[in-house]
Amino acid sequence: MMTMTTMMTMTTTRRRTTTITMTMMMMMTLMMMITTMTTITMLLVIVTIMLLLLLMTMLLLMMRWRRRSRTRTRTRATTTTTMMMMMMMKTMMMTMMMTMMMMMMMMMMMMMMMMMMMMMMMMMMMMMMMMMITMKTMMLMKITIL
Repeated sequence: MMTMTTMMTMTTTRRRTTTITMTMMMMMTLMMMITTMTTITMLLVIVTIMLLLLLMTMLLLMMRWRRRSRTRTRTRATTTTTMMMMMMMKTMMMTMMMTMMMMMMMMMMMMMMMMMMMMMMMMMMMMMMMMMITMKTMMLMKITIL
C-alpha cells in the first residue's frame, strides 16, 4: 500500500499538479499506518491478558493444593497429586480452546482488514480519477482565459 501511494505521489509531482493530491496521499498513508498499529497493539494486549490469566490460575491452583495437602494426611497425598494433574489438564484444555478462539478472531480481523484495504484502494483510485478530471478541466479553463 505504501509503495502504491509513493508511486502515485511521484506521478503527481512530475505533472506539476497542486499539493492537494500530495496531502491526500499523505493522509491515506497515515490512516493505513494507524490501522496497522492499532491491530498490532490489540493483539499484544490480548496475548498479555491471556498470559496473565494463565499465571493467575496456576498460582491459585498451587495455593489451593498446598493448603489441602497441609491439612490432609499422608495417605491422601496420591489423590491430591492426581487431582492436581487433572486440574492441569483441564487448564491446558481451556487454554487451547481460548487460543483456538483467538486464532479464529485473528483470521476474521485479518479478513476485515483486507476488505477495508481493498475499499480504501478503490476509493483512492476514484479520488485520483476525479482529481485528474478536475485538473484537466482547470487546464482547459486556463487556456480559455489566456
